[in-house]
Amino acid sequence: MPARRPSSTEPTPATQMPAAPPSALAALRADGHAAVLGRRVSVIAATRDAALAPHLMRAVGFRIADDDACVTVFLCRPQSQQVLADIAANRSIAVVFSEPTTHRTLQLKGFDARETPLQPGDCARVAAYREALGEEIHLIGHEASLAHAFLACPDDDLVAVSFTPTHAFQQTPGAHAGQALSPAAT
Repeated sequence: MPARRPSSTEPTPATQMPAAPPSALAALRADGHAAVLGRRVSVIAATRDAALAPHLMRAVGFRIADDDACVTVFLCRPQSQQVLADIAANRSIAVVFSEPTTHRTLQLKGFDARETPLQPGDCARVAAYREALGEEIHLIGHEASLAHAFLACPDDDLVAVSFTPTHAFQQTPGAHAGQALSPAAT
């Protein structure tokens, strides 16, 4: 996450990040910035507590609404207790999507994160994600079974966390890492 914010759930004018348009993800998709979301990506969800201490957890999958208005990440509840507590307390979340073979990375932020019910097909989506990430890391010399191990989560332990992406940042290592993205950004 770029800079720490005050402990309130709403940014103050002095620290407010540049706002993306209401359909930020759709706009990013239209200009190519969101192409990484269609690839085999590693997903990390990050939150913060009232003292601004960060917490993070590897997501075991994700879903994007057809209209791009909502992103859902799947977490394994037993390992994600602090992240889930932070979300319940302040609803802020930052999620990075990073392609291991290229390090191409996009960060999405939202301020309305909440637990949501699993939908039909989500468990199959998580299993497919695990397989796809295994194939991706195999390309850089790791056994696919590594992804199966670090993404292991019984279906009964899956929890969905949904949010509206309001801010997007280029996080691919290099000169533009941390750059706020908008439809006009290149």
